[in-house]
Amino acid sequence: MSEFFRGRRLRMTPHLRAMVRETDLRPQDLIMPYFVLDTEEKGVSRPVASLPGQAQLSLDMLEERVARAADHGLGAVILFGLPKEKDPVGSGAYADNGIIQKAARRLKARHGKDLTVITDVCLCEYTSHGHCGLISQEGEVLNDPTLELLARTALSHAQAGADMVAPSDMMDGRVAAIREALDDNGFVNLPIMSYAVKYASAFYGPFREAAGSAPKSGDRKSYQMDPANRREAMLEAGADIQEGADILIIKPAGPYLDIIREARAAFDLPLTAYQVSGEYAMIKAAGQNGWIDERAAAMETLLGIKRAGADLLINYFSEELLKEGLIR
Repeated sequence: MSEFFRGRRLRMTPHLRAMVRETDLRPQDLIMPYFVLDTEEKGVSRPVASLPGQAQLSLDMLEERVARAADHGLGAVILFGLPKEKDPVGSGAYADNGIIQKAARRLKARHGKDLTVITDVCLCEYTSHGHCGLISQEGEVLNDPTLELLARTALSHAQAGADMVAPSDMMDGRVAAIREALDDNGFVNLPIMSYAVKYASAFYGPFREAAGSAPKSGDRKSYQMDPANRREAMLEAGADIQEGADILIIKPAGPYLDIIREARAAFDLPLTAYQVSGEYAMIKAAGQNGWIDERAAAMETLLGIKRAGADLLINYFSEELLKEGLIR
């Protein structure tokens, strides 16, 4: 019998498979999202129906939950705020006593350098109309007037102790505006993790429930990317690099593995992929119905995202997988 390739030789035992494994998931790859509620009440944890296991948290509950996750190896969080009030200019986003500013101070006071606190920089959670920028009387989202407010927001987060800011608004030029504001105020070493490639996706629904950020009218297709476009993604990422981004985000992750792979080949910056709320919710729902093995599916999807080229993974499974020792 002629000899043929026997790939199974290196798959025969768990230890052999581990020895030749090409891609690994590590605790330091993970960034856990949290939704922080601006309330004077304590002990508040409002479950998000479409995101099983996730909740809108008061500051004390955020601190408790992050501390437990940190004990299991979580090293980085990204914060999204729910303000007490909203207005047309999203003033809660850049207020000194805004909810993200308070949350950043509290987490840094407790964890110091042991926890990397990343803050989402956007206006959608804070505007009464729900868009990511200022809007004209005709309903157009205004790019350039929004940049100053985004820069003010990022600067206020830096002043509150954030380790990194992550602009997610998709306004043109916002990375440059934020970089200039940070540098001019002494934060030259604070990195920007830019949502460089953010598609106008159908997979954001549960997040908008959790963050209270759905637009009151229209949609975000004039500023978020068309899911049909691949080459445009490289243009967007390249522009953010030129403006001063330190890390690039691609969002969503699962439906855009080709974009992750292409960005990895094209750019040398660290690359983050965001496994978004809809991706998480689908796995959770199928798992709860007994249709799939939820934990195995979560691990496989995250491994696939990293194998495609992502260095860092924003995802909602981080707490659970670390607690259960599946990533260590």
